[in-house]
Amino acid sequence: MSADRPSPPAAARSFPLRWERREPPLPAVAVLAVGDAVPGLAAATLERIRAGARLGVLADDGPSLPAADRALLVLGAEADLPWADGARYLGRDAGLLVPTTARPEPAAALWRRAVGAAEGRLCVLVPGRALIADPPTPLTSPDALDAFLRPEGPGRHGAEDGAR
Repeated sequence: MSADRPSPPAAARSFPLRWERREPPLPAVAVLAVGDAVPGLAAATLERIRAGARLGVLADDGPSLPAADRALLVLGAEADLPWADGARYLGRDAGLLVPTTARPEPAAALWRRAVGAAEGRLCVLVPGRALIADPPTPLTSPDALDAFLRPEGPGRHGAEDGAR
């Protein structure tokens, strides 16, 4: 007696992520720093908060992450966003935060679904990185950024991370 073999599952369709130049650029709603750019963005964010800006801050800074993989995302009104060498401004495209001067291909809405971002979650897509998180509340204590001002970052030397 021969048993019918189930057919193999259909292969998932995959497609490469490409970036096209966007003109005009999107309005900036966030700024992202990765690796060596994190301390500069933390310092600039601290200055903006002390000047009265209301900014949300997210950190991808797990204790086991090498310094080159740390990330700091600052969200706020375009006029309030800090500037830092090596940081990248992001704008909204179909619920996805992407570089203001680049458009993901295929469409941003497809990438949001492809990375599994649920409704109400913050989703960032930049070359080489995707980040999904709950939206942050505005940072109320400038002291929460102190740990990011050092190149080695939070979670090291006993620094406490209040920026999450």
